[in-house]
Amino acid sequence: MFYSLVQFDKKLFYFINHTLANSVFDWLMPFITNQSNWIIPILVLWIALLIFGKKRARIAAILLLLTVSTTDPVCYRILKPSFKRIRPSRSLEDVRLLVKRGGKYGFPSNHAANITGAMAILIYFFRKYKYYFATIAGLISFSRIYVGVHYPFDVLFGIFIGVLFAFIWITFWIILSNHIEKKQNFCLTISE
Repeated sequence: MFYSLVQFDKKLFYFINHTLANSVFDWLMPFITNQSNWIIPILVLWIALLIFGKKRARIAAILLLLTVSTTDPVCYRILKPSFKRIRPSRSLEDVRLLVKRGGKYGFPSNHAANITGAMAILIYFFRKYKYYFATIAGLISFSRIYVGVHYPFDVLFGIFIGVLFAFIWITFWIILSNHIEKKQNFCLTISE
């Protein structure tokens, strides 16, 4: 069973990395996958939410920071060294590598975890823009396979980790805000 999943993952990788190859994606996907192209826009958005946003936007900014601050080290420092799955760019012969090879281990994808976690927070707080945020997360996640640095299951598990941590932080915020609200209501009742 495990062997067949690994084989399926390799076949899916080759389909995305080879079969779907075209000149437009060969130009676009390295641009999309390069986190340097996303750091400034996301940082500007984060600062705008924190400084110019109302209470809900500020909470979103804090939860976004907490989500990425947990997904990144959990993937990089705990899961990758535990699973030790070598990236396709380092383990397969005929990879179409369109960017640097990346570190030794690829499971799970930090890019997928971080961007999906961040976009999940934004989707929760700004549902009006959910399709934009989901598209950004999907494109960046897909690009990691296309450029040759991650297997599809690396990316899927990264997406799962991102959504999981976003859910954990949103749940934490809901519990905390409900607790604060009950305490405030209790204090108001006593003072009357």
